[in-house]
Amino acid sequence: MILHERIGFEIELLAPAGSSRLTLADRIRREQAGRIERFFHTDSEPSLVPGMGHFWHLTPGFLVVDSAGESIATFVDDITIAADLARDRHKATPDVGGRAAVAPPASDEHSYRILSDDGRLLRLVAGHTPPDTPFSRVLDDVAPLFGTPVETVGTVRRLRDRAGASIAMATSLAAGRERPCEIVTPPLTHDHEAVLERLLQPARELGFTVPVEAAVHLHFDAAPLRSASAFSNLVRLFGHWREALHVALGTNPACTRLQALPPALLDLVEKEKTELTDAERWSALQTAARGTGLSKYFDVNLTALLTDTPARDTLEVRILPGALRASDVVERAAFVEALLARCREPRAFPRPTATNAATAAVAAAAELCALVGFTPVYESATYDEVTLA
Repeated sequence: MILHERIGFEIELLAPAGSSRLTLADRIRREQAGRIERFFHTDSEPSLVPGMGHFWHLTPGFLVVDSAGESIATFVDDITIAADLARDRHKATPDVGGRAAVAPPASDEHSYRILSDDGRLLRLVAGHTPPDTPFSRVLDDVAPLFGTPVETVGTVRRLRDRAGASIAMATSLAAGRERPCEIVTPPLTHDHEAVLERLLQPARELGFTVPVEAAVHLHFDAAPLRSASAFSNLVRLFGHWREALHVALGTNPACTRLQALPPALLDLVEKEKTELTDAERWSALQTAARGTGLSKYFDVNLTALLTDTPARDTLEVRILPGALRASDVVERAAFVEALLARCREPRAFPRPTATNAATAAVAAAAELCALVGFTPVYESATYDEVTLA
């Protein structure tokens, strides 16, 4: 299967117990005669503090570059990967004698995370903290900016400002958090399957698996979709054909951070003012769409299209299931590629015609495949049925 678009891939895997994402990064570094650069990966997580939506955090990430210094891939944590770790912790609960059945691997001095409730402060911390800083010194380099010392309380290091307000805190990674491994590729322009297989074959050989919540995300160039007609077709596709897309792609039902597009957005694209010029229609649609509640965490991430100056100008499709073989990833990506090509046509994307509620999703999936003349074929046994039970 050949892909024609420029696409970046994010593939979520899980290292076996006793291994880590660094293990895979080092294997690929050796096989491709490259080197590893450590960096801080930024993500967010729900807060347990009442009234506080979420925390931002930095965790260890690893960039593998080739001999010319070009990026091969990064290997980072994904906070949504949790069920397998919880299951393994349950297996390791103390027995009747009070001893742990399985001892967790010891963390090294770089296995920590830095948290803050302010993304701006966390970026400041990251900019003043070398990624190879050991835990015993973490936050020391940023403390002079605030004129306060770093406090150490047990296994936590905390930095406050002179008024006592929290800037950031560092703590050891929770047991097992070194195991989730999201492989993030740079945009690939050719030989997509071969490039991905050079990343996934070593993962299989090292015993990496597809975690319960796994997904594969695709990042397509957003520039060709920056028009009122293309954006409206995207909304129609991912809005009206949601169940059909999940059937056709085999979307993982355990995947988190997915949801249907806001109904207000579906209504909006059908109420365009056709008397405006194309540029005026697009500008008005962007402005109105920003008020519908869109965020990154929908089946498709449209947020880059809502501004003319995005940090990352991509359309992110988030509903592909996890996979360990490049052929499965590329087969599904080719289907999405064909659908996006149809969205770029000026004709409105049609609605499904299936009406039987019991079979509508399957029938609509077949209708969608027929619409673009492509039916994805892939291995169906991606997930462990026992794990999902």
